Amino acid sequence: MGIEKYRGRVALVTGASGGIGSAIVQALLKHGLTVVGMARRVEKIKELAVKDAPGKLHAIAGDLRDEASILDAFKWVKDNLGGVDILINNAGVAGTFPFTSLIDTKTENWKSILDVNVLGLSICTREAVQDMLRRGVDDGFIIHICSTAGHTPPNIDGLAMYFASKHAVKVLLEGLRKDLVAKGSKIRVGEISPGPVRSQAVPNLAAAPPELLEFFAKLNNTPLLETEDIAEAVVYMLSQHPRVQVHDIIVMPTGQPF
Repeated sequence: MGIEKYRGRVALVTGASGGIGSAIVQALLKHGLTVVGMARRVEKIKELAVKDAPGKLHAIAGDLRDEASILDAFKWVKDNLGGVDILINNAGVAGTFPFTSLIDTKTENWKSILDVNVLGLSICTREAVQDMLRRGVDDGFIIHICSTAGHTPPNIDGLAMYFASKHAVKVLLEGLRKDLVAKGSKIRVGEISPGPVRSQAVPNLAAAPPELLEFFAKLNNTPLLETEDIAEAVVYMLSQHPRVQVHDIIVMPTGQPF
């Protein structure tokens, strides 16, 4: 029994318009799932259709900073596809550039990180799980795309709030697992924590402090994961027997020096 058991079922992927999200959408389409790609740039999602893939792609607009937008997206899925069976919480942000310390950062920068990485993720999770429970779906799956930042202290100035948000994702995952166990539900949860991935955007470094220039210079000389590596980790997690819950997959590129 592998991922084939989800063939034809509905998977919602947030942050689907590029990078890791795009790779996950296309991997699930190839395995025959009905995939709802959610992002602010709907036109980019529509470009992800895979020729001759057995799965079907739907592109919907959604902004994780706006609860009403999230609720509208879930309503669309319920009204048009019956509901969500798998949720991939992929969307995430690191904050605005140039990065600044916790002493200097403006509140709106912190809010932009927490609204997407923590609150948006939590709202999506709540809506998906409530929908599954209402419909009696007992083999659903919630997957958070976290980061190795959720497992370590901050390793560069100016990213403490981003690291904190990813630590929050890890804690929220375990809390969700225990909430589902308490309800007697067999809905499974898991997270995938990538190291450096080639899709990660590098900001304009013209005004970057020396330590940030050093970090990106190191990153440019570091082996990187491809987005497809993370998509394959999602497929692996979904492919396990219902008795197996793969709780966290840490994926690092071979030879990563930090």
